[in-house]
Amino acid sequence: MADLVLCVDDLSRQPTRDLLALHLSGMQANSPAGHVFALDLSGLQVPGVTVWSAWIGEAIAGIGALKDLGDGFGEIKSMRTHPDHLRKGVGAAVLEQIIAVAGSRGYSRLSLETGSGPAFDAALALYRRRGFVNGEAFGDYEASAFNQFLYLDL
Repeated sequence: MADLVLCVDDLSRQPTRDLLALHLSGMQANSPAGHVFALDLSGLQVPGVTVWSAWIGEAIAGIGALKDLGDGFGEIKSMRTHPDHLRKGVGAAVLEQIIAVAGSRGYSRLSLETGSGPAFDAALALYRRRGFVNGEAFGDYEASAFNQFLYLDL
């Protein structure tokens, strides 16, 4: 997308906070109790987490984050495209930025946890198109019938 601008985001702007709130409410609405692991604002503002926002002009188009897990591993967090910009390549652009930065940091693997069901189908398709494969739970996650864990070796 020629008019899409990606930038590291300190989460101080209201449009970014609003999109994050939309993301969190969507995760709550489409996940069983106890199966939402999305980071809130404070969770995204800790050392070791980098957040990017995508903009088309003055409008926020998407967000995504990279969490350093240590030992050369990273985790994708808080991927969300604004509803006004779905199916325009925003998610793919944010994902490519995260993969590029993970590679430049020397990470050997990117991981992510997501859910199951129609609300997650588009994101899963995006990750799988990019080469992510299903795998076992990682970190502090516990496998369930709802959770899915995907990996990309870099």
